[in-house]
This record gives sequence, structure tokens and C-alpha cells, in this order.
Amino acid sequence: MTRSRRTGEGPVHQATGRPHIPVLVSEVLGALFPEPPTPGTTQTIIDGTFGAGGYTRAILALPDVNVVAIDRDPTAIEAGQSVVEEFAPRLKLLPGVFGDLDEMAREAGYDAVDGVVLDIGVSSMQLDQAERGFSFQTDGPLDMRMSREGPSAADVVNTTEEEDLANILYELGEERKSRAVARAIVKRREEKPFERTGDLVSVVSRAVGGRKDDGRNPATRTFQALRIHVNDELGELTRGLEAAERILKPGGRLVVVTFHSLEDRIVKRFFAERSGKMEGTSRHLPQTNRSAPAESFRILNLRPLTPEKGELDVNPRARSARLRSGVRTQAPSWLRD
Repeated sequence: MTRSRRTGEGPVHQATGRPHIPVLVSEVLGALFPEPPTPGTTQTIIDGTFGAGGYTRAILALPDVNVVAIDRDPTAIEAGQSVVEEFAPRLKLLPGVFGDLDEMAREAGYDAVDGVVLDIGVSSMQLDQAERGFSFQTDGPLDMRMSREGPSAADVVNTTEEEDLANILYELGEERKSRAVARAIVKRREEKPFERTGDLVSVVSRAVGGRKDDGRNPATRTFQALRIHVNDELGELTRGLEAAERILKPGGRLVVVTFHSLEDRIVKRFFAERSGKMEGTSRHLPQTNRSAPAESFRILNLRPLTPEKGELDVNPRARSARLRSGVRTQAPSWLRD
């Protein structure tokens, strides 16, 4: 059961009871499959961010396609078992991080795959569950851990030095009042440690000075920064792109959907670097003695694809989505630094 971009119909997620609306699903399918799959020839796609299974369902609606789906969230793995049963034996759903997607695919029996899709950031089902602590709109435990393991957001705000906390908020949340927010957090935690999202929202809102001019909640950037830090999302994205490069066969396609500028910059730079179009380079500059590796990707869309108005009317959360994609060449994978 796949969603129509025009009507907003889609599978209902078991954990929230709300319809799950995958973002840019038509564009994702178009990037993965420029031509309909050849009858009798099986293709394998890795969905590195299974979530509620929106992309996986859409892909498996096509004939002769298998999916290896990955998610670090145990809630998503548990809820996804019904999807596994529905599409058996064409779907394997594996717990883990997409930075290891090449190793996980090989362990599942696939030495190379035809496509990889990544939907970066927090999922709607995580935002909609107050007990997960991702949302500043509903009060819940200050957690934000996608895997439910490791230090939580509460641990970060209650133990991180003020200067380091300000750096996290500025670099990962692009919060211009990061020092004021960090100072307010440290002052308040000396009286009582933070435990709830609503408590943090109140402190941050006072430090920032009320609702932003663009209508966003004043705690938006702080929550974004903490979530990215707690889950090492930018590091995981870099590892995932490199893993996709290693597992894709020549002609295989990498499709990445991002939701804010930090993620999009990483993806844009990766494709620019791997395709020989790195920003700032010039054919007029002297060539260095060190030769660059052969181009491992060809960029499919020089400008990111964005949602159309019809999709935004159905799913306002898609407003910041950006899709970039590339096709794997015959060249070897680049070595890690």
C-alpha cells in the first residue's frame, strides 16, 4: 500500500495510529528506476532508513525488486515485522545503523546492490511519540535517542560544559544565540537537572526571546542540535554515503533526501567531490602533483529536487526536503582518509 502524492493516502503506523506520508516518494522512485524494472531480472535496493516503511512499500510495489531495509530504532524494527510478512520473501528488515549498510548487505547475502535510498533525520513516528523526547511541541522525557542506547539529550544538557554546549548549539543547530541559551541551561541545571522536553523549551524560549520572526518555535534550533549530537547524525550520514559507494554496482543509484542545510551540504559535497565537480576547484589553477581518484559517481540532478505544492498541502513537514542523487561509475571506491 503506497501513498499517492496527490491524495496523501498511506499506511498507518502502528505506534502512532496516524497515516505515514513518505516525502518525495515519486521522485525517489524516479531516481532509483529511470526505466521500469526488466521483467525476470531481479534488482536489490537498500532502504537505509526504514522508519515506517514508506519508501520500502513503494519500492516493493514494483515487480522483481528485493529490499534490504535497515533501521537503528527498535520500535521501527518491531512495527515493521508486518511489512516483512506482507512482502515475504522479498524484504529483509535488519536492526543497525546505515553507516554499516555495505557490511550488513553482504552479511544478508548481497555483494552488490542496484540502489540505495536514505531519508535523513528524525521520522514522523518519532516526532509524534512524546515519550521519545524528540518534539518541542509535546512534553515528554528529554531523550532523543533513535537507538534507545547511549547518552540521552538530558545527559548532554545536564553534564556538558557551557562552552562546549554553546558550540553544539551553534554548529549543529545554527542557533545565533547559542551562548545565551547555553548560559541559561547551565544556570538552571545548577538548581535542578533537566528531565522533560517542556522544561527545556521554557528555558530556551526565555533565553532566545520568544517566537522567531519566521513563526518557528524558539526551541527549534536547540532541539535540532541536541538530536543531531545525541545520534551523531552528520557522522552517520558521511559513513552511510561512503558505505553506499562501496556496495553499489556500476550503474547503481544513490538517492538521498535531507531536511536541513547541514545534511544537504554534506550530500552536495560528497557528490561534487566524487564526480570531479568539487566547489572551489578551477581548471585554470595549477595542477598539483597528487592526482585525484577516478570519478566514482555521476550526478543525476545538479539542483536538488523539492516537493511540489500539492505535496506540501498534504504534508507540511516536507517543506524543507531536498533530494540529490547520483549513479555509480565503474571506478573503484575512494579510500577513507
